Amino acid sequence: MIKMLKLSPYCFPEQVSSSHLSRDLNAAYADAGIVIENYVPTPTRGVTKEIRQKYKKIKYEERNDGSIIIHRFAMFPEGKNPLQRALRYVCVNVAQYFKGSRAQGIDLIYSASTPPTQGLLCAKVKKKLSKRYGHNVPFVYNLQDIFPDSLVNAKMTRKGSLIWKLGRKIEDYTYRHADRIITISEDFKKNIMDKGVPEEKITVVPNWVNTDDVYPVARENNVLFERYKLDRSLFYICYSGNIGHSQNLDMLLDAAQKLKDELPDVRFVLIGEGAAKESLAQSINERELGNVILLPFQDYSEIAHVFSLGDCGLIISKPGVGGSSVPSKTWSIMAAERPVLASFDKTSELAKLISEAHAGIVADAGDEEQLIDAIHVLYYNIDSRKEMGKNGKKYLSEYASKDKSVKQYLSVITETQQR
Repeated sequence: MIKMLKLSPYCFPEQVSSSHLSRDLNAAYADAGIVIENYVPTPTRGVTKEIRQKYKKIKYEERNDGSIIIHRFAMFPEGKNPLQRALRYVCVNVAQYFKGSRAQGIDLIYSASTPPTQGLLCAKVKKKLSKRYGHNVPFVYNLQDIFPDSLVNAKMTRKGSLIWKLGRKIEDYTYRHADRIITISEDFKKNIMDKGVPEEKITVVPNWVNTDDVYPVARENNVLFERYKLDRSLFYICYSGNIGHSQNLDMLLDAAQKLKDELPDVRFVLIGEGAAKESLAQSINERELGNVILLPFQDYSEIAHVFSLGDCGLIISKPGVGGSSVPSKTWSIMAAERPVLASFDKTSELAKLISEAHAGIVADAGDEEQLIDAIHVLYYNIDSRKEMGKNGKKYLSEYASKDKSVKQYLSVITETQQR
């Protein structure tokens, strides 16, 4: 049996974009005899006040027949203000450091890369536990987002700034102390190898989607149309995910403005939450964009309906993000047999993937005219849309298979622990 220490900023019943990955891995870990010990704060993201109050009283919980042990500690709720959110992350990390450093019988530490301080935290806990136990306690780091590159790409800071310098120090410290690093793409691997990480320390494992959860739902059976009074006869371009500052949604509004009269039956549906949602809603109202619809985050149980809502699924980002971001929603769009409409760096691994799979159309990130042209192509060619959707589903089964990826995770965990 392997006992894994996992220090996460979020935990069930919270809903985040990677919840399905954690759920699938947890089930595989349980089957392999791996016990996970979690130290997590009171739930805050994607939960009601009633659920938060309920879990304030639950300090200890066992799930998956005892293979997941959850220790909860009190923490103030997560707000929309970035500074408040950052302060909460720091407070959570401090609490997790002291609690994780006192954990008993840990064989391995595992951490994902959100927030970016999580890797620093686990590297520090690794040093503390290794000293206590008298031997190395290995640390596996799952790189889902490259910080501070992602902040630079989102124009939230610049290379050479104080934040960038601090981020690079955190990044280097994390990579140096991690025994193994799981990246989600070859682009990510190249990025960190260029920063001095040895290739033998890195394993590329793509994210995946569970096709038992995400599948095509016929429009007449899609519950979201009734719930939000959506006209089933219109053409929908659907974005689902974080509504933040790196998605370039302001440019999308510019495109929607130009298409409002030209293609009056096109609707842009944006589903999710995030730091930029409030300002985006204000901009939609001020510009009177009736062809842009904002919907709240939907429960994971309805994820098939979410990704089947659109005639195509949208991925959009600012220029320069492609090398440090691989949106896992791509797989959900493909699983729902919808063509991918991507406004993304054409030099990125994701763009090449979409083109090689013939699963959609890629417009270069930041190029509004290319995006509008791609929308025209998809709007006027129903047969091409259907073919792209089927191509994406086929590619998904070969490249982003849940079984294959989960086995790779298990292999990295067991090999690292046995060294």
